Amino acid sequence: MSARLPWVWDYDLNEADFEDLLQGRKTLGRLDRDWAASRLLDYAPWSEIRRRMSLSTLVEDWPRWRSRVRSLTRRRGIDFLVAWLPENHGELL
Repeated sequence: MSARLPWVWDYDLNEADFEDLLQGRKTLGRLDRDWAASRLLDYAPWSEIRRRMSLSTLVEDWPRWRSRVRSLTRRRGIDFLVAWLPENHGELL
């Protein structure tokens, strides 16, 4: 059985279920890709965000997820990143 992830402490989800949600391969009631992405962006460390999500996905889908991220500092940081990356390091996308 896969391990439980710290950023979904309040849900009965294992790592495989979370990854399926994040990749859009699964929906569990109201839990879907957007829920998984916003949960990851709000609570996971940057190293985990980068391991589970490409920069191009983050830049492309950020406008849809932004309002769901509770942390103001995370929103500001990602706002900066998604504006800065295409202008300065488009090759990473």
